[in-house]
Amino acid sequence: MPRSALYDRDFYAWANEQAALLREGKLAQADIENIAEEIESMGRSEKRELLSRLTILLLHLLKWRHQPKGRGSSWEASIRIQRRQLARHMADNPSLKAKLPEAIGEAYQDAIIAAAEETKLSETTFPTECPWSYDQISDSGFWPDQR
Repeated sequence: MPRSALYDRDFYAWANEQAALLREGKLAQADIENIAEEIESMGRSEKRELLSRLTILLLHLLKWRHQPKGRGSSWEASIRIQRRQLARHMADNPSLKAKLPEAIGEAYQDAIIAAAEETKLSETTFPTECPWSYDQISDSGFWPDQR
């Protein structure tokens, strides 16, 4: 069976076969095109994970800032957990640091939409650009207060 057919029919079997071929140094027999595609896909997945962590964290920071009466232990726990998960993700993928400005901008726009829905405040209530730096967002001692 051609490697591409196995790739389409049984990804798990294909992945194990390709790993064995690579470990044995049989590059000529490996399905290089699909291996390269899968590696690129893994990279995109890591960026999506960064965006997800940032979005959730920014959402809770916005709620913390704009709904002080709703502050409680569950919001605090969510912020603390997201910060820890974000720190682990960045430690595992340090090259994503170069993507942070873009990722924060994208995640913040999603966080505004979610914050407006969850707080029932207008999207215009929130700053149009993220008001915090990555250092602030990720700092365990940073808690945005209402101005």
